[in-house]
Amino acid sequence: MGEYARSLAIARAARARWDIAVHFAISRDAPYAADAPFEQTLLPASPTFHSAELIALMEKFRPDVVIFDNAGRTAQLRAAARLGARVVFISARARQRRKAFRWRWMPLIDEHWIAYPQFIAGALRPVERFKLRLIGRPMVRYLDVLIEAADPGLRRAVLARIGCEAGGYALLVPGGGTGHPGVLNAPGEFRAAARSLAAGGLPCIVVGPPAAAAEPGSNLHLPGLLPHAELTELMRGARLVVANGGSTLIQGIACGAACVAVGIAKDQALRVRRCVDAGVAVAAALRAADIAQAARALLAEEPERAALARRAAALGLRDGIQVALEALAGLLGPGAVRA
Repeated sequence: MGEYARSLAIARAARARWDIAVHFAISRDAPYAADAPFEQTLLPASPTFHSAELIALMEKFRPDVVIFDNAGRTAQLRAAARLGARVVFISARARQRRKAFRWRWMPLIDEHWIAYPQFIAGALRPVERFKLRLIGRPMVRYLDVLIEAADPGLRRAVLARIGCEAGGYALLVPGGGTGHPGVLNAPGEFRAAARSLAAGGLPCIVVGPPAAAAEPGSNLHLPGLLPHAELTELMRGARLVVANGGSTLIQGIACGAACVAVGIAKDQALRVRRCVDAGVAVAAALRAADIAQAARALLAEEPERAALARRAAALGLRDGIQVALEALAGLLGPGAVRA
C-alpha cells in the first residue's frame, strides 16, 4: 500500500502540472485496485512477477518515463530503456537500495529516489559514491516525505464529519490495507488500543479498514480508509499520532505531531529506532496494552509531548512531491505541456 500511495501522490501532482497520460500496472488482488483513479492494467500479482505482461504493456503504451516503485526486475528495466523511456527507481528498503546500486542496474536508471529522509535512510555510503563517480549515473535524490499542502478548510470539514475537535483527539494509523507476514493482527492491536484510550475519555480516530460508524456517545471513530489529503489534515489537527513505522510515521513527524511509533514489519524497526534517536517519536511494541500505555504516558507529560512536536517541526523535511516533480520536469523535457 505504501508504494501505491506514494506513486499515486506523484501521479496526481504530475497530472495537475502537465497534460500527460498516466498508466498504472498493479496487482488485481490489491485492495485499492478497484478505486485507482488512473488508467490501469491489472496483473495476476505484483508486476515484479509478470515481466512478459509488463513489457508488453510498455511496448503498447510507449511511456516517456517509467517509475518502478520499490519493485522491478532487470528485464523490465532493460525493456523500458530499450523503448527510449527514462527510468526512475524508488527504493524504500535497504534491499531495494542495494539493487539500485548494482553494476548492471545503474546504467539503466536515470533517477534513483530514496523514499525516506537521510537521517532515516542514511547518507550515501563510500561504495555508493564510488560507483556514482565511476558510472556517472543515476541522479540520486531523497524524497524526504510526501505530504499534501496544508488546507485548514478541509481539516475543519473532515473533523466536523467525524465529530472531533482539533487538538483534542488521538489519531491511530496502523497501515493502508495490506497485511505484513507474521503481524496480520496489527490493525486489531491498534483498534484495541484506541478502545482503551477512548474508554478513558480521549476521542480516538482509527484510519484504516474496516470502516464502522461510531456508537452514540462513543469516543471511538472508525472512518475507514481516507484520501491522503484528509489523513494529512487529521495528522495536523491531532494531539497525538500513533503510526506504523512506514511512510505514515514520517508524514506525522512532518506535520509537527507528537508521534508514537509502532513497527509492524521487519524493515520498520530501524526507521522507528532512528526516529526515537532523533527525539521525534517514542516507540511502542505491537501490543494494544503497550500502545495505550505509551500514548497515555506521552499525553500525561505535556512538556515532553510539546518537545517532540517542536523537534519534529524543526527537522525541516522537504516535500518529496516537489522533489519528484522537479526531477520529472527534467526527464520529460521542455516539450511537456502544462496542464
